Amino acid sequence: MRAIIGLAFSLSLLASDAFAQTSYPEQSIRILVGFLPGTAPDVVARAMADKLSTTLGKAVVVENVSGANGNIACDRTAKSPPDGYTLVMCGNGSLIFAPSLYAKLPYDPVKDFKPITQVFVAANILVVSPDVPAKSLPELVALAKAKPGELTYGHTGIGSSQHLAAELFKSMAHLDIRPVGYRGSTAVLPDLLAGRISLGFTNIVNVAPLVNEGRLRGFAVTSRKRSNLVPELPTMQEAGYPGYEAVPWFGLMAPAGTPQPIVEKLYQESIKVLAMPDVRRSLENQGLDVIGGTPAELAEAIKTELPYWAKIIKDAGIKAGE
Repeated sequence: MRAIIGLAFSLSLLASDAFAQTSYPEQSIRILVGFLPGTAPDVVARAMADKLSTTLGKAVVVENVSGANGNIACDRTAKSPPDGYTLVMCGNGSLIFAPSLYAKLPYDPVKDFKPITQVFVAANILVVSPDVPAKSLPELVALAKAKPGELTYGHTGIGSSQHLAAELFKSMAHLDIRPVGYRGSTAVLPDLLAGRISLGFTNIVNVAPLVNEGRLRGFAVTSRKRSNLVPELPTMQEAGYPGYEAVPWFGLMAPAGTPQPIVEKLYQESIKVLAMPDVRRSLENQGLDVIGGTPAELAEAIKTELPYWAKIIKDAGIKAGE
C-alpha cells in the first residue's frame, strides 16, 4: 500500500512539473531589486525584464525594495510562494558576506533559494589620491609599510565589496591602513580627489572616467580579468597577488521549492537575453562583465565563496553596524 501511495505521489509531482513547464508563465513576473533605481543591479534587471517580457509573453516588472544592502529584497523573495512569479536580483553582499556580518540573518543563502543564473560581475579599481606620492602598487605597499596606520581608505559601508576588497588587500600585503566609511561612492570620490583620504577600492563605473582623465591614479582592478574601460590597468593577480578577487556580482534567484522546469525555462530565456548583442554591448559599456552561468555553477559559487569570505571577515573582525 505504501508503495502505491509513493508511486502516486511521484506521478503527481511529475505531472505538476510537466504542467508547470507547459503553462508557465500565466501571469506577470516580478524581479525584486534591493537597491535604488539607476544602480547596476537595477539597470541590469530592467534590461532583462524588457526582453523577457517579449520572450516569455507575459509582463516582467522590476520592483525596487531597497534597504539593508539588498538583504530585504532577498528575504522577501525567500519567503514568497515558489511558483516562479517572484524572483530577485540578489548579490554576493546578501548571499556571501551577510551570513558572516550579521548574528541573525532571516534567510539561508543555500537552503532558501533556487539559483537561476549568475548574471554579471563588476570590478572595483584600486585608486589613490593625487596627493599620495606612490606612483605604482609596489610603491604604495612600501609607503604603507613605512607609515603604518597613517594611510586611509574609503569604503561604501561595512561589508560592501569595496570594504572587503581593501581588507583582502591588507591581509595579503600585511598592511595597516585605516578604514573610513561613507554612505556611497559619490561621497567617497570628492574626498579622494581632495586628498582627505589616501586610497580606495571604488566602483569601476564611477571611477574609470577619473582615472582616464588623470584626476585619480589607478593601480589595478579587482576582477579576474582586465576591464575594457581601463584596459591598461592590470588585475590585482597580475600585479603580484595570486588568487586575489573581490568584486560585486549579482545572480537571478527564485525561492527554494520552485519547480525545476520553471527554473530551467527561466535560465534558458535569461541566457538568450544576456547573449543579445544590444544587451551585452550596453552592459559591457558600463564596465559590467556578463556571465550567464548555469544554475549549478551559481550554486557552486555560493557554496565555495561562503567559507572563503567568512574567514576574511572573521580575521578582520568585521561586524555589521560597527
